[in-house]
Amino acid sequence: MYPNAQEQGALQAAENLMNETMARYDPSHDAFHVQRVRKTALSIASALSAQKPDLLVVELAALLHDVLDKKYVSETEAADPYGYFLPFFQSLSLEHGLDLINDGRAREIVKVVENVSWTTEKKLRSTGKIEEWHRTCIELHCVQDADRLDAIGAFGIMRCAAYSAAVNRPLHAPPGRLDTAVQHFYDKLLHIQERLKTEPGKQMGAKRHQFMVDFLNSVENEYNAEALEVVCTA
Repeated sequence: MYPNAQEQGALQAAENLMNETMARYDPSHDAFHVQRVRKTALSIASALSAQKPDLLVVELAALLHDVLDKKYVSETEAADPYGYFLPFFQSLSLEHGLDLINDGRAREIVKVVENVSWTTEKKLRSTGKIEEWHRTCIELHCVQDADRLDAIGAFGIMRCAAYSAAVNRPLHAPPGRLDTAVQHFYDKLLHIQERLKTEPGKQMGAKRHQFMVDFLNSVENEYNAEALEVVCTA
């Protein structure tokens, strides 16, 4: 039965580390975002019938996936993710008797964390560095899809607005401005659906994608001050 006592201790330790770290970030990348990704990643993993992901790898990677987000940490901290997380994994062995270092799962978890990012995958694709592991690691796909699903739909819209406020990015502007929140939908968010990898993720993504399309149509209607046609019933 997952999680057992050792795994539960490890998950709580990861959650503590995540909460402490994410408290420094803005609302677009806070602990609540991480908890949503955690929940969705486990939901996706549990829904896969042909493949059986390692749920501990999925859940720990989901909990830790934004701890070293390059938007918020220094290049030095982000340069060696495994070295950064090594004391955490060592503590799991000492305090909870769960040795993820020797069984290889510590490196797998960190590798998933390193590769969740949309930007990271985009760079790897553009340089031809996507490997077989990227194409086949189901634990990576569960966490990637969960993180990307939280970037679209209702929460995605709120997160885009929150991050825009944090970096003082305009929400919308006259044609020609490319540094706006709305432009970010066209540059990235509307393309996320086509990059989802799991069937459960794709199913959830379709509904969230349409929600964004409807939202953007409303934005344009309101920006253009389009009046609703009034139907007289008298």
